[in-house]
Amino acid sequence: MGRLKMQILKLDEIRTAIQFGEAIDRMRAALIAQARGECDTPMPMHLDIAPVAGEVHIKSSYRRGGKCFALKIASTFPGNIARGLSTGNGMMLLCSAETGEPLALLADEGHLTDVRTAAVAAMVAKALKRDDEAIGILGTGVQGRLQARMHAEVLDLRQVWIWGRTAGRAAQCAADLRRLLTGVEVVVAASPGEVARHAKLLITATASREPLLHAADIQRGTHISAVGSDSPGKQELDPLIVRRAALVLADSIAQCEKLGELQHAREQTLRALEIGAFCESGARWDSRQNTVCDLTGLGVEDLYIAEYCYENRKV
Repeated sequence: MGRLKMQILKLDEIRTAIQFGEAIDRMRAALIAQARGECDTPMPMHLDIAPVAGEVHIKSSYRRGGKCFALKIASTFPGNIARGLSTGNGMMLLCSAETGEPLALLADEGHLTDVRTAAVAAMVAKALKRDDEAIGILGTGVQGRLQARMHAEVLDLRQVWIWGRTAGRAAQCAADLRRLLTGVEVVVAASPGEVARHAKLLITATASREPLLHAADIQRGTHISAVGSDSPGKQELDPLIVRRAALVLADSIAQCEKLGELQHAREQTLRALEIGAFCESGARWDSRQNTVCDLTGLGVEDLYIAEYCYENRKV
């Protein structure tokens, strides 16, 4: 058998290969496979590029019996805003699980990481049978925009409340969402608390290192998907929110207690459920009470989204 020729898929090709609804379904399959113990998904490796406050995350996964394994590098460099560049970047490498040969380099510039992250949060809203017409998003970057678009796939969305630290970026995010989500009202809030007063489905997608939402802010019956905390020291939620939640979900309990919101409420790992297990379990909870989902991003999600793009590529 001759050597395989590695394909290089660039961002434009990757964008055309993705349907949001299908990506949501793939993330459900990925997390169920992970919860069943079918995947070898190591803990992430982190690099801190201290001189420029940069972060690099390296993740990987292999599904036993699968045709491929994946390696992903994703980075965040906040100083890129001043350079007129995206703060996020990255790539994924998909390799043959039979020979180890590289099949495809997905030069996605971090797009697939953003897509799979938003798709998981939307999938959780669907699994919880949420029927919200309004959502609230903390964070006005690429992830904030994608969260609104992904949730529009699973909800009859009528209103989006957004908050960001910088007024200009928040206004631009709102303008972009009004263009992307026809017929949806987009409102910029003055504070995270104002967002929580107007929406009961909240997504936090920031790089905060201190709580943005406090227990007193949250309405009864609220669900929060916390996306931003993905490394030691990051935090978006008051730990009391997690402690008071009727249901605590995590993409990976082991990973979340080290990197996610659970690192600030470690005793809650004893009752947390992994998302994949929840999807299969038919677990019951009091839907009148609050729920929290801690999302740190798993290598298995990268594997499944990379395989999906590779299968859907234009040959």
